[in-house]
Amino acid sequence: AVRPAAEPAGPARSASGSIAVPGARPRVARESRIYVEGVHDAELVEQVWGHDLRVEGVVVEYLEGVDHLPAIVAEFGPGPGRRLGVLVDHLVPGSKESRIAEQVSSPDVLVTGHPFVDIWQAVKPSVLGFSAWPEVPRGIPWKEGVLRALGSGEEPGEAWRRIRGSVRTFADLEPELLGRVEELIDFVTAVQGVQD
Repeated sequence: AVRPAAEPAGPARSASGSIAVPGARPRVARESRIYVEGVHDAELVEQVWGHDLRVEGVVVEYLEGVDHLPAIVAEFGPGPGRRLGVLVDHLVPGSKESRIAEQVSSPDVLVTGHPFVDIWQAVKPSVLGFSAWPEVPRGIPWKEGVLRALGSGEEPGEAWRRIRGSVRTFADLEPELLGRVEELIDFVTAVQGVQD
């Protein structure tokens, strides 16, 4: 005899761990936005939080670095009902990124970040089959240094597809990223009642 599969207890969950909204149509995009530093960051945020972002009508765009963040924020024109959240890599005291972030001051902008040199490090190494991300000496491009230290012959794009493909849910990511993305989503959606 074959036993029937047990029904999952509780509501279905999205990759971010939130309650999935079955059949929800994407909401028309709000004016508020979340900016991330690069394509890999945007892809990972979409992969894990995409369902939530579509339900909330939040668009994620990438900056291609933060060097011109103050000008980008000014061009965006934040204000009540038009909030901007920015996720920055390597946002640690004394870093170039932290000095740039400190130049942005607006109650309608939240610049936050994680301590990782690159978004790759936000993926738990155990998910990829090793115990820790290798240290890469200054002066060596981080991604290439990591791949060399791991003995991988992959190109960075190929490696990223494999790394991202290993991420199934929020549990595969480090808490330092999880908390920051959730904080940004909360920040840019806090004014949404004004627009409904």
